[in-house]
Amino acid sequence: MSLGFIASPRADDDAAALAHALRETVDAEVRFDAGSRALYATDASNYRQVPIGVVVPRTVQAVIDTVALCRRHGAPVLSRGGGTSLCGQTCNAAVVLDFSKYLNRILSIDPEMKTARVQPGVVLDRLREAAERHHLTFAPDPATHSHNTLGGMIGNNSCGPHSVMGGETIRNVIELDILTYDGTRMTVGATASHAWDALAARDDRIGDIYRKLRSLRDKYADDIRQHMPRIPRRVSGYSLEALLPEYEGQVAHALIGTEGTCVVVLEATLRLVDSPRARSLLALGYPDVFHAANHVMAVMDAGPIAVEGMDDRLISDMKALRMHPEDVALLPPGNGWLLAEFGGDDKAQADARARHLMDALGAASDPPSMKLFDNPAEEKLIWRVRESGLGATAHVPNQKITWEGWEDSAVPPVHLAEYLRRLRALFDQYGYGCALYGHFGQGCVHTRIDFDLETAQGIETWRRFLQDAAHLVVSLGGSISGEHGDGQSKADLLPIMYPERIMRAFGEFKQVWDPLNRMNPGKVVNPYHVDQNLRIGTAYNPPEQPVHFHYTKDNGSFPRAMLRCVGVGECRKNNGVMCPSYMATGEELHSTRGRARMLFEMLKGEVVQDGWRSEAVHNALDLCLSCKGCKGECPVNVDMATYRAEFMAHYYAHRRRPREAYAFGLIDRWARVGSAAPGVVNVLTHAPLFAQAAHLLANVAADREIPRFAAQSFRAWFARRPPHPARGRRVILWPDTFTNAFEPDIARSAVAVLEATGHDVHLPIRPLCCGRPLYEYGMLDRARAYLRQVLETMADDIRRGTPVIVLEPACLSVFHEEMGELLGGDEQAMRLRQQSFLLPDFLCDGRALQGVPPLSGQALVHPHCHHRSVLKTIGEEQALHALGLQYRVLDSGCCGMAGSFGFLPDKQAVADACAQRTLIPAIKARQAQAMVVADGFSCRQQIRHHADMVPLHIAEVLARALGC
Repeated sequence: MSLGFIASPRADDDAAALAHALRETVDAEVRFDAGSRALYATDASNYRQVPIGVVVPRTVQAVIDTVALCRRHGAPVLSRGGGTSLCGQTCNAAVVLDFSKYLNRILSIDPEMKTARVQPGVVLDRLREAAERHHLTFAPDPATHSHNTLGGMIGNNSCGPHSVMGGETIRNVIELDILTYDGTRMTVGATASHAWDALAARDDRIGDIYRKLRSLRDKYADDIRQHMPRIPRRVSGYSLEALLPEYEGQVAHALIGTEGTCVVVLEATLRLVDSPRARSLLALGYPDVFHAANHVMAVMDAGPIAVEGMDDRLISDMKALRMHPEDVALLPPGNGWLLAEFGGDDKAQADARARHLMDALGAASDPPSMKLFDNPAEEKLIWRVRESGLGATAHVPNQKITWEGWEDSAVPPVHLAEYLRRLRALFDQYGYGCALYGHFGQGCVHTRIDFDLETAQGIETWRRFLQDAAHLVVSLGGSISGEHGDGQSKADLLPIMYPERIMRAFGEFKQVWDPLNRMNPGKVVNPYHVDQNLRIGTAYNPPEQPVHFHYTKDNGSFPRAMLRCVGVGECRKNNGVMCPSYMATGEELHSTRGRARMLFEMLKGEVVQDGWRSEAVHNALDLCLSCKGCKGECPVNVDMATYRAEFMAHYYAHRRRPREAYAFGLIDRWARVGSAAPGVVNVLTHAPLFAQAAHLLANVAADREIPRFAAQSFRAWFARRPPHPARGRRVILWPDTFTNAFEPDIARSAVAVLEATGHDVHLPIRPLCCGRPLYEYGMLDRARAYLRQVLETMADDIRRGTPVIVLEPACLSVFHEEMGELLGGDEQAMRLRQQSFLLPDFLCDGRALQGVPPLSGQALVHPHCHHRSVLKTIGEEQALHALGLQYRVLDSGCCGMAGSFGFLPDKQAVADACAQRTLIPAIKARQAQAMVVADGFSCRQQIRHHADMVPLHIAEVLARALGC
């Protein structure tokens, strides 16, 4: 058996043989293709290592079988959950075991014992939601709680704000079911002396492990007691103190934070803690973050369940990004802030604890500004500000890109103020800029720094900084890592923090479990150097591409845009808009992060070698619904819909597109034909004799109805209606292709509403189309021509500032997004962006609905995904409120229809899964008389198809209220 699997000149043959063996014998998805390897080549860190292959096991036995075959072939193994690690521990030249897709079950919850048994792929929020039914919770909660996995948290010893309440992950694990590289499966936990003796007496591998662990413990006990810092946040190195008798010989705890370098975790028994029935949030404002840190100990003495800190640079970055402006405005005055959360049996008790602290701080010589929140919605918004720290500081306009590298150091909280001052001085000495924020109650500081990781000089400067920063934090009794582990970015620095004997003990501990060094090698122990395997580095030199969009927020550079994804994995969550195809499939390939990785690898050209013609990249982008959820919800605003359109334009250059591209992409032209002879066309698309041929010609799924053309288009109706005396303010109503040809009643309602509220309604003088369907198929030259035609036709009204009222959110998002990116700095495009509105936004902004007779009843509102992710307006809700309706806005994300997407046979399963996730069940469960409001044409098609009911456009609701 070769131990040099990767270095072998026959590495490709070895990998092929291993892949074949895995496919033949293991119950798993086995992926050794170039695209899959590229997909898992990096995590949320600065590092990149292409794996041998990826295995997605369906069962625990599949994990055991996979490790056995890897052992037979000498291949290293890497366990991976959500892939959100920031230090490079979840990328390696190894066989990656992805637990997140199948091994993600909560096996049991025992409310009386306050425990839970979980598989490693369980997402933290799924466990917390299940535990809350019993008023329990899992205390550690990193900012990635909506999508990180418990296996990853165990690997990293994750923490989060509420580890103040219940400790780090290590304090909340009872037992682990583990597998070693040599195939030994065992359960480890607290081990009393007599139990240890019995286990060490066994004549097998388990006995050998316990004998060696006891020997290691006894050999290094004094060193461990003397040199392992006793601070709230020490995540660097292995937790060898857990082996000591005073820690109950907790072997499971010794394995927490080993980052997959020792064992594979198959199952975990976790400790749950009481979840406060009520919570209160107190925000404290200070002159600067250093003054805020001075008060941390006083705040902690008040017994909070979380204490977070932020500086003014973080808030400044958020303002520059226009990120959460309404949330930031809620903070009390200051340039540095602490957020202290208190728990209680009820709101009064939680508030009383917060007010007790307010009284104590108010009596101090330097009291902060204070704001106690009594609105849970506002509390949630403030937490959102804090959790957005990474995204808010990664890509700030007119600033350098920031990187991890000194992201989570920690000191004893009593030394936090001194550390922050000296750390800021060190940044200034090196010329680095960054924001400071983090878990101040436990002395943990987060920051992303504008390191130069592309030039030799910049990387050398970075290395010197890391050495100085490590010496600084150690001088204050702190830890190089306070939350995110060592991986590769911190492991090189461990000899600064620990003496030689402790470092030797770490190496011997790993050898007990993994004598062949096949478990995530090169991380934590005997690590790669900090400047090896860099994702960027001095070799990074992707050629600039001739592109269609201008990428104005990325200096006009497509390669720079591909650096925007930092790998935090917010796109792997299961709510909101982003990312619908990932929610449907659970595949990394279908997450925004996965697609961004594939495009990055395409530019790099090492693994994905066929550039714009890459089938691997096309496969990744093919199921993207272009919902733009990522543009609105990704912390760094990755705009995958734009990247997809760009890629498709190049992919199909000098190549025939699929037939649906011409059927749906050119729908504006077909609609004009259909509107000229709607009866004939409807017969051709719906009569039994012709319908099958029509579906085949347009590549429409057999059970999908092709929309019927209206007997009279809206433009035809508008042209033929009796002359209307001009009165009120002139407005242009945009008759989009779909409303005009298929649902003209909506536009008629809009005309009635606008005229009833005192407006003079006009249409563009000729038929126009925003070209939205063209983007899906990369027809960007044609889309640009459409937009120029729009600006030319409406030139006079645009210059006069005439409001343009748009009924279809997808069309308005073109005017607000694609038009500017395709036409660059065109002044007319910028004017149109400023003066185009959705109907309710326009009416509510002008207070036109004041005094409108109320409507009784209830409404379910399904927002169009572009409305939520791009436009982000609340006029529709204001309008419904003004009408007196009881309404509920569904968190239903993308309906799955997305233009042509839901019509296509090969997309239908994903489209249906998107619809059935939240939208359709909510509609079917509503009260019989409750109306459903959906402004998107595609959304209404999907609802009709699945729920057999006709939803209303907001224009129709307003018309009802006005009696139009």
